[in-house]
Amino acid sequence: MTAIRLLLVDDDPLVRAGLSFMLGGADDIEIVGEAADGSEVEALVDRTRPDVVLMDIRMPSVDGLTATERLRGRKDAPQVVLLTTFHADDQVLRALRAGAAGFVLKDTPPAEIVAAVRRVAAGDPVLSPTVTRQLMDHAAGAAADTRRTRARERLTALNDREREVAVAVGRGLSNADIAAGLFMSVATVKTHVSRVLAKLDLNNRVQIALLAYDAGLLEELGDNGH
Repeated sequence: MTAIRLLLVDDDPLVRAGLSFMLGGADDIEIVGEAADGSEVEALVDRTRPDVVLMDIRMPSVDGLTATERLRGRKDAPQVVLLTTFHADDQVLRALRAGAAGFVLKDTPPAEIVAAVRRVAAGDPVLSPTVTRQLMDHAAGAAADTRRTRARERLTALNDREREVAVAVGRGLSNADIAAGLFMSVATVKTHVSRVLAKLDLNNRVQIALLAYDAGLLEELGDNGH
């Protein structure tokens, strides 16, 4: 089995040391580099070719949000998981729209951080219940009508099956769960997800979920009792 190549980015050397010790002990994770600031990330990614970047939000020169935006704008960018000590709505939404695959709180138990890296490397987002609630609040918040109109216009690019898959992704379902619910193979689900990402010019499943929230599709499911 090929090890997950991981880059650690945090301005606190003690945090980096702790993460390195914790994650380096996993048989399927290889730490290929460390950085103390977001300004170092792009060069390190070019040199080390990580699958996943685990990065702090708050850093002195270039913060994790800016580094994520720069990184995810590149071709073949690695997945990004942000480390934080808190959930702030504006930061969560900015990071997810930039293409971050999720968030991990710094006080998360070690086993859960290891599991988060594995999930993201496998293509699954890492969103805590707190973040999910914030997305729902965001969908119902100020300027919701404008966001809903724009999101629904974008979703017209999808056919009916792709739209169903997009809604299922928005509900946080795995490929296996989507396959079972929509009576298709996992391989077919993956193909549909890839097409949705390409048609909507999105980076990952989290952004599909955001668009589904913005379009109000998940609210409709709830209203219909599904």
